[in-house]
Amino acid sequence: MLKARPALRRAVIWSTGAAALATTGAVVSPAFGTAPEVNATAVAANGVQWSPCKPPDDPKWAAWKGSECATLRLPIDWARPDGPTFDLAIARRQADPAARTGTLVFGPGGPGDSGVERVGTGVSRFSPEVRRRFDIVSFDPRGVGLSSPVTCTPALLAERPSPKMTSQADFEATVAYNRRLRDDCRANTKPAGIFDHLDSGQTVRDLEAIRVALGEKKLTFHGSSYGTMLGAQYAETYPRNVRAMVLESVMDHSVPTTRALLKDGAAAGQDLFNEFVKWCEGNADCALRDRDVRAVWKKLLAKAERGELATPPRLAGRLGSRLTSNDLVNMVAFRAFYQAGFKMLADDIVDMETREASGPPPRLSPLPPAVPVFCADWQLPVRNYREYASLVRTMNRTAPDMPYLLPLRLAAACLGAPTANPQHRLKPTARKAPTVLLVNSAHDPATPHKWAVSVTRQFGRKGVLVTYDGWGHGSANDTPCMEKAVDGYLTDLKVPARGTHCPAVS
Repeated sequence: MLKARPALRRAVIWSTGAAALATTGAVVSPAFGTAPEVNATAVAANGVQWSPCKPPDDPKWAAWKGSECATLRLPIDWARPDGPTFDLAIARRQADPAARTGTLVFGPGGPGDSGVERVGTGVSRFSPEVRRRFDIVSFDPRGVGLSSPVTCTPALLAERPSPKMTSQADFEATVAYNRRLRDDCRANTKPAGIFDHLDSGQTVRDLEAIRVALGEKKLTFHGSSYGTMLGAQYAETYPRNVRAMVLESVMDHSVPTTRALLKDGAAAGQDLFNEFVKWCEGNADCALRDRDVRAVWKKLLAKAERGELATPPRLAGRLGSRLTSNDLVNMVAFRAFYQAGFKMLADDIVDMETREASGPPPRLSPLPPAVPVFCADWQLPVRNYREYASLVRTMNRTAPDMPYLLPLRLAAACLGAPTANPQHRLKPTARKAPTVLLVNSAHDPATPHKWAVSVTRQFGRKGVLVTYDGWGHGSANDTPCMEKAVDGYLTDLKVPARGTHCPAVS
């Protein structure tokens, strides 16, 4: 049976967040409060003033004992370091003082994941040895969580049109909706100006400010999923400031075109569906064993298209009582593949076969407000409906069992959006960094293994890839083999042999 793991990507957008304005400088302040300003060119002059986390009254914060919080006041636009500022929320859990090596900064994924929440609710994703040796620090990237979160009118978010366009009129309506939503989010996101500076190029500078503020001569970094893009761009921007860097479930920001990105995403989703079908063949743990899984799935897709598909009980609170076919693919199957949750998916399918739909008509689940971060990093032009329809055909030929996968929804959401940090291959400066360790599952639904291979090559001899020959999104601590490779590198800078593979756990 496949080993179940918690999903790495949990898009958490909190409506509360401190965003105090200052006219100049950079401020380090405790527990989401305020503190005296310090010069912007010496952000760490007084060090970070940590205090026990005292966030708003919310049950999810009840288990935060032992975590500390602070804020860094940073420029909204690093091209104007003395211009308007925002507060970046950071959190840490301390190492064993007797064994401490330094600080490990975790780069959260998504975009939209909260690093502050991840530190606060525990850092179990890291081994006991890493937690013993390193202070674990993470942050809410600009636009997320407690760092000036992207805020949009809920009613307008709920109006997002379906990616299933059928005409040029639909295409133009989507572009117009995207423009209205951007204007709305820009007006509601505070402080003024932050909405237009959410790209990873700005966040790279935020990460460098964190390193300086912590007083670390060199950065030890572990980036997951979307956080790997941040790590790779940090390495090309500040290669001499890296001690060690792990990139887990690797985004390849060099994928050049809309079609290439969508085709790669479709191929990864279909690969996991194929693996699911193979796992179910005669497997005693599969509720669909000895059945034609693809035929059953096809009937569910048709049922969802008719508005007759009941939501599995475990998801009803999030998705309502009925599912669209889009959410059947993305919110049920795709998310199960994140966790290598094949048994869970098979159980859901059997449940959906037999359950009668009731309640209001199905609704398309809205995309998280962190979509502007993605749009700021990816230039994905689509000229008109004809080109869009061609992209849909390419995706659906590549992934016949997984139509309208999430990458297509993101591309539709970015139609007409400006891009501040478009795709590029890593600059040669990245090869001046120390050896970077990349880890990826062979079967990853969101960051295909070929992307990890590509980014490894972009680092040249400074890139080493370790492959987990299993399934799911995130693999750094899946097995003792993977944990040993990552831990030895982080703690003692022992680089695994090139081409290392760790066997799948079944």
